[in-house]
Amino acid sequence: MNAATPRLPSVDKLLHTPALQALQQQYGTSSTTDAVRQVLEGLRPALRDGSLHADQVTETALVQATAQRLTERFAPRLRSMFNLTGTVLHTNLGRALLPQEAVDAVVEALTNPANLEYDLATGGRGDRDDLVEQLVCELTGAEAATIVNNNAAAVLLALSTLAAGQEVVVSRGELVEIGGAFRIPDIMKRAGCQLVEVGTTNRTHAKDYAEAVTDATALLMKVHTSNYAVMGFTKSVSDAEVTAMAHERGLSMLVDLGSGTLVDLRQWGLPHEVTVRETVEAGADIVTFSGDKLLGGPQAGIIVGRKDLIAKIKKNPMKRALRVGKLTLAALEPTLRLYLHPEKLAERLTTLRLFTRPPADMQAQAEALRPQLQDVLGDAWVVETAAMHSQIGSGALPVDNLPSWGLKLYPASGKQAGRQLTQLEARLRALPRPVIGRLHDDALWLDLRCLEAPAQPQFEQQLHALR
Repeated sequence: MNAATPRLPSVDKLLHTPALQALQQQYGTSSTTDAVRQVLEGLRPALRDGSLHADQVTETALVQATAQRLTERFAPRLRSMFNLTGTVLHTNLGRALLPQEAVDAVVEALTNPANLEYDLATGGRGDRDDLVEQLVCELTGAEAATIVNNNAAAVLLALSTLAAGQEVVVSRGELVEIGGAFRIPDIMKRAGCQLVEVGTTNRTHAKDYAEAVTDATALLMKVHTSNYAVMGFTKSVSDAEVTAMAHERGLSMLVDLGSGTLVDLRQWGLPHEVTVRETVEAGADIVTFSGDKLLGGPQAGIIVGRKDLIAKIKKNPMKRALRVGKLTLAALEPTLRLYLHPEKLAERLTTLRLFTRPPADMQAQAEALRPQLQDVLGDAWVVETAAMHSQIGSGALPVDNLPSWGLKLYPASGKQAGRQLTQLEARLRALPRPVIGRLHDDALWLDLRCLEAPAQPQFEQQLHALR
């Protein structure tokens, strides 16, 4: 090392600079010290091989590098985003957005003790399911209910309780796989029961169920094929018909509804999806469904059905492992209460409000945003308003689309269009509040269905970062 080689300052010297002392106040002495050491350690290889430049070891440069490390370390990993994909219930983006009533209830539960398992009437220990069970039963027509952390857990728990070591009969066309490699056959295996497939991929008849029943059969099971559709030469057996066969043979009937809705969506001009109440009224003994999909609430698995079977399920030791906490219940209860006022449901339930946004509103929104986005992107890009189609998402109504409007972006020059689109998509993801669109048909599509008016100013304010 010669006299011209820059030297690294000591950790202690840096920590006593005014800028680093300010960082210590913000991030703590321990974290700031660790960050300084990491910055200096990162420069040592260049110091050893003589490639270290003097401008790398100035106080300003070292403070900036330290601040950057601290910013990255303390930055939240769970971030708010703009969902412009066109998929309302996007699994990767958190599915249903909670209504304000649920948000307020969660804040209250976060900041105060609550009667999670405390019976206010007796002063003794209570059951956390009691907080929502009566409401769930009122909305579904079921005798009893219990809540776990998601629908996969609900299916696992129900099968483990009611069919462990026994056979469960399911149509081959209903052996679904959903995101994250959740497969009905795998869940049944983990639950300790034996799958008995009946029928074929496209056609299953009543006799297929009847002929499959043996002394080892515990359940007949129906699985709602919510994330795909089989069309053409098809045949399936209704829930009511399968239930009747089960009951004739002294068996129980379990229906995994998957998404699960509490209301007939057709009253708002949406496609029909079988409701939980319809399934209960068809005679199903146990029905499982999600809380964070069509229901519009927090992630949860809801199990409803016969009182005696629900009691058995609640006694399963796995129930404690799969139970929900106070935040889920705090969000679920007010979400469910919104359904008691159906006249206001489309206005107050965020999920339903997004489903039912008038296309004209989104078109006006697109026309207002187009010149702003064109201005920041410049002549290298074409920004057009465009009609498009949204999806409900999360496996619900997979072949049905919602008419929507948004912005279509594509390079003015077709040269390396794919590369340009990928780069623009990455720039949008790098914004302070990331914008997630959809690459399709040589363009980047920004569907505005999920960009409601209160959030639009923030969307507009950060566009300048694209320049």
